[in-house]
Amino acid sequence: MNARRRWQAWYRDRRERWLLRRQGVDAGTVTLTARRVYILPTRPGLAFAVLLLIMLIGALNYNLGLGFALTFFTGACAVADMFLTTRNLAGLTVAPGRTAPVFAGDEAQFELQLHNPTRRDRYAIHLGFEGPPHRTANATTSHAADVMAGATTAVALSVLTGARGMLPAPRMRLTTSFPLGLFRAWAYWKPAPPELSVLVYPAPETPAAPLPSHGAASEDGHGAVGLDNFAGIRSYQQGDPLRHLAWRQIARHDPALGGQLVTKQFDGGAVAELALDFAVLPDHLDLEMRLSRLTQWVLQAEARALPYRLTIGGHTHGPAFGAAHRAACLQALALYGHADGGSA
Repeated sequence: MNARRRWQAWYRDRRERWLLRRQGVDAGTVTLTARRVYILPTRPGLAFAVLLLIMLIGALNYNLGLGFALTFFTGACAVADMFLTTRNLAGLTVAPGRTAPVFAGDEAQFELQLHNPTRRDRYAIHLGFEGPPHRTANATTSHAADVMAGATTAVALSVLTGARGMLPAPRMRLTTSFPLGLFRAWAYWKPAPPELSVLVYPAPETPAAPLPSHGAASEDGHGAVGLDNFAGIRSYQQGDPLRHLAWRQIARHDPALGGQLVTKQFDGGAVAELALDFAVLPDHLDLEMRLSRLTQWVLQAEARALPYRLTIGGHTHGPAFGAAHRAACLQALALYGHADGGSA
């Protein structure tokens, strides 16, 4: 068993080197030329070849003219299927699509754009990841897509993420057996890491630790974190966060009778910013636990509309809150200690 695994590892390594020498790493949009398309008979195709051989032997043995005609006609159909199967894949244009950041442990979505610039419709194009590491439950096996003439089809492949950081798309394989299934044609596409990568944030700490009770002091000298204690409701004012709307009270008012929006009011001290500092976290937490805790605190601060400042790796983000600030802070946490971002 160990010898078999060593042989498989040697074969995968040799094949990867051969593919890199032959195709390299693709940057941007790539057209699948005939040189990039490989083809082999399928199991039904091999059985069909055996049948042709039996038919030919029978025609030779009994000197049957119709037997020869039927044998050569079916053989010509197989040759035509080989040509059509290759043409179903060759000429397609593959381009990287959009990706969205995810948290570690969630599924990362890699989007591919398949464009058919020809006047021929392409059917039953199967897409999946190439390589044993992605032939597990961590990755979808394949997706089938049809690409009409002159149209573009988007296909998303997913992989279950593990560690934080920038996750590049693995090598992808496009396969087709259309129209008869006697042959299988395939092509590889390996996008360059900047072209198709997913940013993986640290997984938020569970259960969540409470937010720090003190932050940087505001102009009046108070440093306690505000918005902790519910102080009542008031009329809605332009700019109030939607998450603070008092939906129960709003539901009791009939808008037709002059009902209005009301929002929850909190007190607990005016604060200029909530300080989230990597350096002041407890020493017994390892690196990943610290990053997970800061990730959870960023999410909590955003959920409560608290202005916050994140200090990590000699860089300071904020104080602010909102989608852009949240994305910048989570990116800093995801890339901390990596070569492509953050300082250890």
